[in-house]
Amino acid sequence: MSGVLRIRRELVDEIVAHARRDHPDEACGVIAGPEGSDSPERYIPMLNAARSPTFYEFDSGDLLKLYRELDANDEVPVVIYHSHTATEAYPSRTDVSYASEPDAHYVLVSTRDPERHEFRSYRIVDGVVTEEPVEITGGTE
Repeated sequence: MSGVLRIRRELVDEIVAHARRDHPDEACGVIAGPEGSDSPERYIPMLNAARSPTFYEFDSGDLLKLYRELDANDEVPVVIYHSHTATEAYPSRTDVSYASEPDAHYVLVSTRDPERHEFRSYRIVDGVVTEEPVEITGGTE
């Protein structure tokens, strides 16, 4: 674990666009990458099954399908993202309790301000939240 999220600009733009599209409900999704690489590559927007402005939940069927797809491609969820629509981009107690991927970067985007967004990344391991720097790289590699 590097302690830094390195992510391409177009992936950040996709996440923010998804968060704005789903506002006032929370948006959620995954960015998959090759197993063992810590490199976010493939953007996978998910449906917030809760359809809630204060809570997100992956649909269990969608989640099962996602993990089968990741296994088939030798990929892992490098980034798990969701939005907060009325609060800062910091994990809630519920977010922490649902965090089950110790190697993932948990990205939060706040869409509370329509003029700008907050984009922050965390590691959540055993209930402990650690913010990490985000390094946004240029266009495509």
